[in-house]
Amino acid sequence: MAHCVVEEAEKILDKEFKVLDKGFVRLVDYLGSDERIVQAARVSYGDGTKTYREDKGLINYLLRNDHTSPFEQVNFTFHIKMPIFVARQWIRHRTARVNEISGRYSIMSDEAYIPDLEHLNYQSSDNKQGRSVEAMPAEESLRIQRLIEEDQKRAFETYHTLLEGDLAREIARINLPLSMYTQWYWQMDLHNLFHFLALRLDEHAQWEIRVYAQEIFEIIKKVVPVAASAFEEYKLNGKIFSSNEIEAIKEMLDGKENPLTGRAKTLFMEKLNKRS
Repeated sequence: MAHCVVEEAEKILDKEFKVLDKGFVRLVDYLGSDERIVQAARVSYGDGTKTYREDKGLINYLLRNDHTSPFEQVNFTFHIKMPIFVARQWIRHRTARVNEISGRYSIMSDEAYIPDLEHLNYQSSDNKQGRSVEAMPAEESLRIQRLIEEDQKRAFETYHTLLEGDLAREIARINLPLSMYTQWYWQMDLHNLFHFLALRLDEHAQWEIRVYAQEIFEIIKKVVPVAASAFEEYKLNGKIFSSNEIEAIKEMLDGKENPLTGRAKTLFMEKLNKRS
């Protein structure tokens, strides 16, 4: 099994792609490619597929039918700089290998995320964990942005005052804001990375983590373009229906009324009408 080198991926190795106001995503290394997925699958499926068209068909078949182990043969290592509140959401994906900068050993940089005015929104009235699409008045957005910036400045000033007094770094850091930027090396195989992307590219994910997920997806397209296309087709833009919803689809195709009622009907119709 030969070492996989992907020309398009080589062009972007170690290149920083800016995310948010001060963050970035950088591809440090990759192991494997579309070819590696096919090679790994052939251990189980034999030598029946050889051409590009057949290889693409095999990758589509594997992803469509959730035969995930060949995708685990491809690995990515990223260097990512993000606000701590994004990192705390991110770390819930426990299938990665992570090494994060330590505030016990290092003096943290005075860098924190300041949202753009258009991303300062009211709390959603129908989603307890999300924001409304309704924009705040410009004057109110400016006031809030200034408050955030002033609090960050005060927290960093206190941090440096404590350090100058020779307080231990592990204590001096404790009042730093969740908006402060952290950095880590993050390694994950393609199967689990697709799962991460399916969740974090969803419109219900917080916007700040979605933009990181989108940048990562653009990067992996360079390494595994066929697998990424199959992921878009069957997972990202696909829909999963319950048995009741499938029965409802059959009824509607026969020209009958949708038999679902209440909340089940509302969610089903949203799924049918949603554009990814």
